[in-house]
Amino acid sequence: MANLKSLAKDTAIYGLSSIVGRFLNYLLVPLYTHYMPKESGDYGVSTNIYAYSALILVLLTFGMETTLFRFANDEKAKPDTVFSTVMAVVGTLTALFLLLVFGFITPLSNALGYAEHPDYLTMMAVVVALDALQAIPFSFLRYQKRAIRFASLKLLFIFLNIGLNLLYFVWLGKTSVFYVFFINLLCTGFITLLFLPDLFRIHWHFDGRLLRQMLSYSWPILILGIAGILNQVADKILFPLVYPDASEANVQLGIYGSCVKIAMIMAMITQAFRYAYEPIVFAKSKDGDKTEYYAAAMKYFLIFTLLAFLCVVGWMPVLQYIIGADYREGLGVVPIVMVAEIMMGIYFNLSFWYKLIDKTIYGAWFSLAGCIVLFAVNILFIPKYGYWACAWGGVAGYGTSMVLSYVVGQRKNPIPYPMKDMALYVALTAMLTISIQCFPSFGLSQGVNLAFNTLCIAIFTVYIVKRDLPLSNLPVIGKKFKK
Repeated sequence: MANLKSLAKDTAIYGLSSIVGRFLNYLLVPLYTHYMPKESGDYGVSTNIYAYSALILVLLTFGMETTLFRFANDEKAKPDTVFSTVMAVVGTLTALFLLLVFGFITPLSNALGYAEHPDYLTMMAVVVALDALQAIPFSFLRYQKRAIRFASLKLLFIFLNIGLNLLYFVWLGKTSVFYVFFINLLCTGFITLLFLPDLFRIHWHFDGRLLRQMLSYSWPILILGIAGILNQVADKILFPLVYPDASEANVQLGIYGSCVKIAMIMAMITQAFRYAYEPIVFAKSKDGDKTEYYAAAMKYFLIFTLLAFLCVVGWMPVLQYIIGADYREGLGVVPIVMVAEIMMGIYFNLSFWYKLIDKTIYGAWFSLAGCIVLFAVNILFIPKYGYWACAWGGVAGYGTSMVLSYVVGQRKNPIPYPMKDMALYVALTAMLTISIQCFPSFGLSQGVNLAFNTLCIAIFTVYIVKRDLPLSNLPVIGKKFKK
């Protein structure tokens, strides 16, 4: 129970930086979709380049974030030596990446369709390189349980980014997508400088023997990471390549990319949970009650992601104003993308069985299988169904990885997940979602529809409290209910 309380506390802190930060970033979505007209395709360009950036970031970090936790928790290892060795790997890869980009910028720009704007690629290359270098100190902060420091730096980046975007787009009238990348470069560089004091406190020592062990552990995680990130961004990379109308591709991608922002609340919750959960899992791997803990964590993760799903679906009449009116035609994909994100979160929770027994190759195979399914759906159906194929491709890809991990995991390292309880929550969510989707057909006012949707969310919340989270067990509040 103490570990679950620690998980809840750290998730709340990490969630503050993730959820509040993403919420503040939502302010940029109406800003961009207002100042960058749909027809310009600029938002589609931004979506496409950031998709490539996410993939490259996984390559540069080389699975070393998880590797750091694995080896820093080894009783025989010195945390500073582990950190130093990991930084040597990431630093070397980053330097090689920048040399390749700057040496071959012209052919790269031509190949990716940005022959007239190589500056987009050079700026984002530097941003990705700095992000990769930051990833390891951020992971070390998580290992050290320095959640406040972690959250402060993440939020500082967000506030600085928003401030500069408002300055350039609103005050100075600089509305090109160029300034989106330029501002990102400025903010990322500033945060990198703030890590220098932390780096000076490290006792730097490179261990070649440790490096060989790390690389043996991390390369399957790299494959897993590549397949995992492709599941998230492949649709945005493939879309301009397979959409039949090249001149319209970035316009349609901009619509999809802006609507997906609303669905990203699932990514926020999963990320916050991961930041808190991953260090605890490795630290708890030797405890006798670990399987019960993992099962309970999975259940509560599912409960609260389903609650978030209902909140987004139910309050869509309000949330739709996050994006500009010209982009709202794609809002129908939001629930589908959120289902895919829930599956991704479940898959993440299921992944620890092979990480803890050093069989990360299983994760690579599961993610590759999901990635193949996603690629197939996108390539086959984008030409006919556009971004709807992207949304359903995510469900198919994550669903494949999730099912494979569960089936194999229960054979190799069984965990007693409360499947019946979780199935009841899924069934209740499906029933309430159908009710929310069908209620507008009665032709009542939007205010009445919103009230009905809120009632459905309240029903789900009451069910949680009655069944799995009695108020009497909560701190402070619980004292009143025990009297």
